[in-house]
Amino acid sequence: VQLKESGGGLVPAGGSLRLSCSASGIDWNYYAVGWFRQSPGKEREVISCISTKEGTVNFRDSLKGRFTISRDVAKNTVYLQMDSLKSEDSAIYHCATSWVKCGSGESWYDNWGQGTQVTVSS
Repeated sequence: VQLKESGGGLVPAGGSLRLSCSASGIDWNYYAVGWFRQSPGKEREVISCISTKEGTVNFRDSLKGRFTISRDVAKNTVYLQMDSLKSEDSAIYHCATSWVKCGSGESWYDNWGQGTQVTVSS
């Protein structure tokens, strides 16, 4: 399984970005897909996850209303819509798959993409 994130870039504060996580060779119906981010000097943190069984799971109350996860099974793509971006949202964003569930820890996920950089200018 190879995951590839895209859609990152430089955006002014208050702007929006939509990240994409695409993969080949898997059926999204059988995997949970999570979005994570890691800022310099900080640990990677889970943002949200989506799966057929659980629907959408949001792990960060502070991001509710600004970040939305969705998927297009036909396109084998999971999205992270990010609105009203703030400078503290600057990070490398990764997607990852889990065969088991939408877990809150990295250990639940076994395939990771390389990440896409998001930089929010203030």
